[in-house]
Amino acid sequence: MRLIKIGIATINTRVGAVVDNTEKIIGAMKEMKSSSCGIGCFHEQVIAGYPCEDFVQWKMFVDTQWNSLKRIAVESRVKTGVPTVFIVGLTVRHQSNLYNAAAVICNGKICGIVPKEKLPTYGVFYEWRTFSRGWAGMSGMIEGEDIPFGDLVFRFPFGMVGVEICEDIWSPDGPMRRRAYNGAEVIVNISASPFRLGIVDTRREMISTRAADNQVTLVYVNQYGGNDSLVFDGGGYVNQNGLMIAELPRWREGIVCEDVDLERTARLRFENTTWRTDCEAFLKYGERVSVVEVPEGPQPNHPACMFRIPENKSFFIPVERPVKNAFECYCEDLIAALICGLDYYEKTGVFRKIGISLSGGKDSTLSLMICYLFARKRFSGLDEEEMKKKIREFIWCFSMPAQYNSEETKNISRRICKELGVTFREIPIQAEVEREIEKVGSMLGPDEAVTDITKMNIQARIRGERMLNWSNSSGGMWIQTGNMSEKAVGYTTIGGDMMGAYSLIANIPKTVIIALLGYLYGRYRFQGLKDVLETKASAELADAQEDEKDLMPFPVLDSCMYLLVEEKKSPAVIYRITRTMWTDDELKKMAPWYKPGMLSTWIKKFVRLFTGSIFKWVQTPQAVHVGKLELDRERALQLPVVQSREWLETEDF
Repeated sequence: MRLIKIGIATINTRVGAVVDNTEKIIGAMKEMKSSSCGIGCFHEQVIAGYPCEDFVQWKMFVDTQWNSLKRIAVESRVKTGVPTVFIVGLTVRHQSNLYNAAAVICNGKICGIVPKEKLPTYGVFYEWRTFSRGWAGMSGMIEGEDIPFGDLVFRFPFGMVGVEICEDIWSPDGPMRRRAYNGAEVIVNISASPFRLGIVDTRREMISTRAADNQVTLVYVNQYGGNDSLVFDGGGYVNQNGLMIAELPRWREGIVCEDVDLERTARLRFENTTWRTDCEAFLKYGERVSVVEVPEGPQPNHPACMFRIPENKSFFIPVERPVKNAFECYCEDLIAALICGLDYYEKTGVFRKIGISLSGGKDSTLSLMICYLFARKRFSGLDEEEMKKKIREFIWCFSMPAQYNSEETKNISRRICKELGVTFREIPIQAEVEREIEKVGSMLGPDEAVTDITKMNIQARIRGERMLNWSNSSGGMWIQTGNMSEKAVGYTTIGGDMMGAYSLIANIPKTVIIALLGYLYGRYRFQGLKDVLETKASAELADAQEDEKDLMPFPVLDSCMYLLVEEKKSPAVIYRITRTMWTDDELKKMAPWYKPGMLSTWIKKFVRLFTGSIFKWVQTPQAVHVGKLELDRERALQLPVVQSREWLETEDF
């Protein structure tokens, strides 16, 4: 046997909090050393926090990380006992360039620095904007330091280790292949991979594939926590030659240690003739990787290491585990991501409480539920009565009814706030609405009149102004409560419900909002959730208003949004696809006012509203990123505000 204990630390860092992040790293290092870990792994950019974006242009920001790395190296020193190899992510300056890098540390010494090679500049990533890339065969020394820098593998007494960073693993021809062929048996990938729906299964399959293709023991560690609009689910994996032997819990901080027998990796390499043949060909013609010798590193087979025994003590019969419901997993992951997004509240450090303008509708109710679950997590160390008191002081909800708000929705707001135990205030605004309509009318010319849409928007803007004034006076963080479906078509008011400090649900379609509310009702059984699910969606800004009558059925709207924005289909193709999704009878069941031919009208309406609403949604506050399809000009969908939809109207259907 050649046993080594591997520690994976999932910690929640804040961008720029170099001192605090370093203290967390050192605390985790001490815990891993006390557990006799041979390898201790931290996530990408763990010293600075990720993403640090243009902060790396400040020399002081980079120098502070290097100074912290030196302190971490000192803390890794051991006088007696087992030294641990630590892998830590940071920004490094080398020969006038900046690199997203991994430092390998052991027993007081920085053994080497390995730069990231694959720099994502798509979707939410902008790394190539500031960082330079490492390359195959890169070799050098950090200026003024006796520290190797480049394409490296590290030889310790227990075996050979290669390190890489996040995106490097997503290419089959990444540095893992090269370093494995040059002897690395253990590959540690340090990541800051943002959560998005569906990514967990993709990660798991990709990690198993890479470990099997390269015949390595693959260790993967991910960042946890929210930074701006990005949320990171944390967790990690240990996969040996394609066999998943450990999967860490996500959405929490913690340290997990796993024992691995590296003799198994060596044996499987020897047995796999295909891998050996490929390795021989690569070593004959491919790039050689520099080897850093670290003879003072940890030895294998420490007494604290144990050979892995199956839970059921059978090497042939698999352990029986309950199969999770796919819909339940989807909802739980999405809710966890939204709760994690409220790290925005914690890490900005400028707010004292949370405020929600509560309409009694689905969007604001779901936003309230997420804030409530966040508060229960935040105050979980208190006894139940003290927790209730803290939640009441922490979450403030305001109902601001006007002429068209029904007693039904007003009662829903009152009921759900009472059930959750949050502070609730009802402040009617009809008098202010009438006064504002009169004042606006006095500003118009003799042939002009206050329009119906203006009268509706005035209600939303008065609520928005009230919430902004409350926020200024109380230090509260106003949660914007609009959803992605309405955002896509501009069914929202600039200066009103479109505004706020931060949004939890602005990247979630209306159909998903409804599904999440149904799931939460099934889990918590709050009567207010059941009541809101039974109401028809309405902005309640005009008499008998229904959102789907103003727009189209939400399933149709969300399908149009997906097909146009995510799949980049033309309107004519969207019509052909949606025509196969629903019959006329099914559409009439969704919308009793439906008549044959209306589907094409809805699609043309969506295209017109979407292209005409870009100027609106670029003004919205930051929102939690949860999927690939999102309306965010900074990190998701970069569309010009000034544009024409002529090119979308060249086909008839």
